[in-house]
Amino acid sequence: MTRPELKGDLTQGPILKTLLAFSLPTLLTNLLQSVNGTVNAIWVGKLIGEEALAATANANIVMFLIFSAAFGFGMAGTVRIGQRYGGRDLDGSRRTFGTSVAFCALVGAFVAIVGWLAAPALLHMLDTPGAAYGLALTYLRVIFISMPFGIVTIVIAMSLRGTGDARTPLIFMALSVAIDVMLNPLLITGAGPLPEMGIAGSAMSTLSANLISLLALLAFIYRRDLPLRLRGAELGYLLPKREELSFILAKGLPMGAQMLVVSAAGIIVVGLVNREGLVAAAAYGAAMQLFTYVQMPAMAISAAVSAMAAQYIGAGKMGELDQVTRSGSMLNAGLTGAITVLVLVFDRPALGLFLEPGGAALELARHIQYLSAWSFILFGVMMVYTGTLRAGGVVWRPLLVMAIALYPARLGFYAVAYPLIGADAIWLSFPVGSFVSLVLAYGLYRFGNWRDKAQAVARGLAAEQATADAEPTGRPQPTI
Repeated sequence: MTRPELKGDLTQGPILKTLLAFSLPTLLTNLLQSVNGTVNAIWVGKLIGEEALAATANANIVMFLIFSAAFGFGMAGTVRIGQRYGGRDLDGSRRTFGTSVAFCALVGAFVAIVGWLAAPALLHMLDTPGAAYGLALTYLRVIFISMPFGIVTIVIAMSLRGTGDARTPLIFMALSVAIDVMLNPLLITGAGPLPEMGIAGSAMSTLSANLISLLALLAFIYRRDLPLRLRGAELGYLLPKREELSFILAKGLPMGAQMLVVSAAGIIVVGLVNREGLVAAAAYGAAMQLFTYVQMPAMAISAAVSAMAAQYIGAGKMGELDQVTRSGSMLNAGLTGAITVLVLVFDRPALGLFLEPGGAALELARHIQYLSAWSFILFGVMMVYTGTLRAGGVVWRPLLVMAIALYPARLGFYAVAYPLIGADAIWLSFPVGSFVSLVLAYGLYRFGNWRDKAQAVARGLAAEQATADAEPTGRPQPTI
């Protein structure tokens, strides 16, 4: 049976051009998300003080830890949806989508409850400075309440990218950012009838933005009749099916664990920085705000490569996967390199948005950037290799690569170098870890058996399609 053409087919047209066009909305989405965090940090730093900025830096690493799990399950859904969408199995894509959304909504609710209760223990684990502890606790607890809405929105956005739609997530990220940026100073200081909430107001604006944008996104999906919308009997797909849930867990857990490994290493680094004092904590928090921009191409293009490679695998076009990977590596190196140069050239005015001009924290933040920022070029290329491996169903070995790069390599370098060079060992550990991860990821891509696994996936999907086509009852027909 010949499958119909679908919107968002990433297997058509020149690969580099298609990947660039698909990556840019994802990159802009990440940019908006980073702008949101930056503007909020500016409001917190200017309206409340450096203690509050350090508090949000400590809370944000915990948030990243939690969203890592959602990323893993969402990426597993993206890969499965992309594979089926590439094979023109729209009903199968919807089955995966329903299970992904329902399961992650339950995970989000669980995280909100446990996170609220465990927030004090988490902050103690980070050695949060005493001056920032109370502010961090207040901020973190409100953020935990917002997480279910944020997690579901992320999973829906990642699922849409599996169908080749990067534009819709961009639209609703813009909406979320606009709401958050406008509400933040109003709720911090109290404006008109709004109460003065301090740092809790910053978190409350994020909660409001997450909820409103999620509801608007759902309304848009149904109004535009996007491919993944569920209607009628398809709403039953929201009851997680064993087959779909098994795939999401089997692939999502190691993908999420990879992010958790990164997060845990980040938490360790925050703890090491906190031991250097409040100036170092504030400087590192400001530098990390700019680092989010430097690493944006890596995250955006890696996600785009995963979705695109998954569609190629689903379509049985195995011969083009190397070209997809090469194109992603070129885009990543070029974009990440350009942003790195901009951040280093304009570091003083950029860091001055968060820190007092001429202060010790600002000068230390500049020093951190000169030693660390360029490492994200290596990190970006490594992410492309792992993105292709994920699309082919290889998930445990990239996890091992990340664990080796961050712990024996990065933290091991710190342990050896700290007695010799002091705090510079923290900042130099970034390029050490990135170099090791790139070498290992390239080795997996070049010499591993991931192509055999990808071919097995393609054969399995083709067999599933043949069985579905032979069913006499038939399934809902795709929207063309």
